Amino acid sequence: MARKTSKSNIVAFKVEDDLAEFLNNLPNKSDFIRKAILAQFGMTCPLCTGSGVVPRGVHDHYKPVLESHTKRGCDKCKTAVDIPLSTEGASGADKKRYEQFLRSGHLYCAKCYANIPKCDDCEWHVPMEKVAEHFKTVHAH
Repeated sequence: MARKTSKSNIVAFKVEDDLAEFLNNLPNKSDFIRKAILAQFGMTCPLCTGSGVVPRGVHDHYKPVLESHTKRGCDKCKTAVDIPLSTEGASGADKKRYEQFLRSGHLYCAKCYANIPKCDDCEWHVPMEKVAEHFKTVHAH
């Protein structure tokens, strides 16, 4: 019989309403948060190097680059899609679509997003050809 590891510390943090709703709809919120934190260790922002703040020179240099690159091709059909920087102002399916992009990196146009099946575990929209990769990276135990 497998023995569970002891978890004796509780960590609390504040989140926005939409993130709280997302987490509360997961079947195992703690497991998801643990995996997300561990995954983040390997994904340090190349601009802020994990600090959350960039020096003014870096900001000034990259601001025009970011302003001129506001669109990207849909990951499925390659139609130009606006790149969201947040979910603020988005509603309904667009909000869910943007949340998925901001959390996983996949960006789909509204049409493709609606036609791509949802993962039964996390409800992200994942094309059939990427299901194996999705489970390996997002749901690996």
